[in-house]
Amino acid sequence: MTAISPEPRVAPAAAANTAGELAELERAFALQTKAFAADSNPDRGTRDERLSRLGRAIEENRRRIVDAVISDFGCRAPEEVRLTEIVSSLAQVAYARRHLARWMRPRRRSTSMWFQPGTGKVVCQPIGVVGVMAPWNLPFNLAIAPAIGAIAAGNRAVVKISEATPATGEVTREIMAAHMDASELAVILGDADVSRAFAAKPWNHLLFTGSTAVGRHVALAAARNLVPVTLELGGKSPVVVDRDFPIEEAASRLLWGKSFNAGQICVAPDYAFVPREKVGPFTDAFIAHARKRFPGGPMDGAFTSVIDDRGVARLEAMLGAARQAGAAVHSLGEASEETRRARKVPLSVVVDPPRDSSIMTEEIFGPLLVVLSYDSMDEAIAFIRSRENPLGLYYFGHDAGARRRLLSETLSGGVAINDVMLQYLQVDLPFGGVGASGIGRYHGPEGFDTFSHHRAVFTQRSIAGITGLKFLYPPYGAIGRRLIAMMGG
Repeated sequence: MTAISPEPRVAPAAAANTAGELAELERAFALQTKAFAADSNPDRGTRDERLSRLGRAIEENRRRIVDAVISDFGCRAPEEVRLTEIVSSLAQVAYARRHLARWMRPRRRSTSMWFQPGTGKVVCQPIGVVGVMAPWNLPFNLAIAPAIGAIAAGNRAVVKISEATPATGEVTREIMAAHMDASELAVILGDADVSRAFAAKPWNHLLFTGSTAVGRHVALAAARNLVPVTLELGGKSPVVVDRDFPIEEAASRLLWGKSFNAGQICVAPDYAFVPREKVGPFTDAFIAHARKRFPGGPMDGAFTSVIDDRGVARLEAMLGAARQAGAAVHSLGEASEETRRARKVPLSVVVDPPRDSSIMTEEIFGPLLVVLSYDSMDEAIAFIRSRENPLGLYYFGHDAGARRRLLSETLSGGVAINDVMLQYLQVDLPFGGVGASGIGRYHGPEGFDTFSHHRAVFTQRSIAGITGLKFLYPPYGAIGRRLIAMMGG
């Protein structure tokens, strides 16, 4: 979200599109604000019916959604798209509908003995109009999943689709308009100017998924209106492979995490600590498994393209700098004019690059895996702790003591043991970062809570018209002073 130049050179068609989307944003925000004022706490039946229609929109348009995502990427396996965009989204809808009644129930809380027989409870209420800013890497799911939580909590939602995935944006807008009223769920498209305007609106809650750098700008824009934010960012998610875990299997599972969507996943493994004596076998196994899964090399139809030319250039520069600094690089094929035209970056393992190189200081977000040789768990933990808190952390091993140490001595958004990324696909587990990898969380009951106001309600009760509190009214007598002393005052 860079600054706008004083005289931007924008093509007339693009300028008209931006103006149209800005106007659509204003209309959607005003419409939903008015609709929420008229129905600020919809009952369970209404919320369930909205979620049902949202689910039908996905079910009846599976093929269109998959085709749109593939069109935006250029090359992406349909099976990957179905898993992340369709299966995951429908699972979120089904889960929310199944648990909605329990989530909406008032939550009883205990009352201090000094204020009994009064009672306390927490009532979850909708907060209003929720803004959702989605990224390009999982363009449908990361737009719809937060909206599901917002709607379950009784809110209205406006979703901004990334300009990097225009086909997905158009399809999402069309299918949602056919099943959802614009006062319930609206979809906004458009460029970075529209995104800036979106972040600056006085939402009742704003959820942004994307890079840490852009997340800082979004948080600043929201702060001007005191808008609470949930930031789903990223970072360099580490892996620790312990000595007791089969190295072939570790390589196979890490390959899946690095090749899925060509590593363009916020929880993808970024770098892996591998025992020094097993680095060679691990690297060989990783490349051998890659050849079997992608027999066509980088040009294999199941291997996803990088989203744009800028992304390709960034990854190639990162890889080139590591090579120049002396790191060993093992790749599935070589970069060529053909791979660049197809926006394919060969799967690569980079062994022990300098700790200050760009591949070690920037989030990779691509099909490059750094392998760091290590001798002791102390070394791996110390390194992880020295870096910003990541969104994901992964441990491969069966040593309960080592696992406990890694969990207790490091901090990350989520963790998977003996696999990667699967914590995101669990509908009953919260998803979110900590520190530089994000603020807040959604999915599961935490998603409902994120988009709800937790209202404390205390009900005063009495016995024969008398409450203990009356002894604390002035003028203070002996009983009142004794009560305060008994309370610890």
